[in-house]
Amino acid sequence: MGELFTLIFKNPTINLLVFFYQFLNTLHIPGAFGFSIILLTVSIRVILHPFFKQQIDLSYKMNKAKPHLDEIQKKHKDDKKKLQEEQMKLYKEMGINPASGCLFAIVQIPVFIALYQVLYSFFEKGKMSETILQINKALYFPAMKIHSIDTGFFGLNLAATPAMFSKYGYYYLLIPVITAILQYYQIALSTPQQKPAANKEKKGGEDMQQVMSSQMKLIFPVMIGYFSYTLPVGLSVYWNIFSIFSIWQYKNKKS
Repeated sequence: MGELFTLIFKNPTINLLVFFYQFLNTLHIPGAFGFSIILLTVSIRVILHPFFKQQIDLSYKMNKAKPHLDEIQKKHKDDKKKLQEEQMKLYKEMGINPASGCLFAIVQIPVFIALYQVLYSFFEKGKMSETILQINKALYFPAMKIHSIDTGFFGLNLAATPAMFSKYGYYYLLIPVITAILQYYQIALSTPQQKPAANKEKKGGEDMQQVMSSQMKLIFPVMIGYFSYTLPVGLSVYWNIFSIFSIWQYKNKKS
């Protein structure tokens, strides 16, 4: 299974990243490795665009359906069978397939894992020569082989972590902050907007659901921000480019 994953996902990702890196180096572009990560991220976004679009369309439709779902919940709160029937009827009328969200998650998981493994292998501490050897073995064409990697990018060391700010500079602490803010904004755009109740007839369970939803909007960005603090900057670059694309697509859909 591991060999199949490497063949289908990891090796193509390595080859695409190295291709961009070698191409930008040929053009003598400063910060070639950082721009390679950005180009790789954009390429993956383009490849997976149909799935991202499906997810955005689902989110948009769920936002529109939210008031109707709340009304159905209120009307049939004591009849679970009728509640489920009315919900499925509404989904069908609005062209919503809840299962498509799961498909989107399933498709992107192996791609994200491959990208993470490839980038992390480049930044693994004290193993640069061993990493380069393994990378070269995975390349499709001998002409693409690399001998060294310059991890500098606009004054940042892509192999360093923000946790090493005392060594590299306090401005590294901006990276997890920016990452958390982008994640929060992305989640805020992609989740249905909760409207305050016009009266106090709602049960505690519904209130608790809203509280949990609001908390997750804060907890998840903080968690991602912490990961960004402990992992190499290069991984934050790819994560943030993904977030920026998602924000742009959600904003474009709403406009």
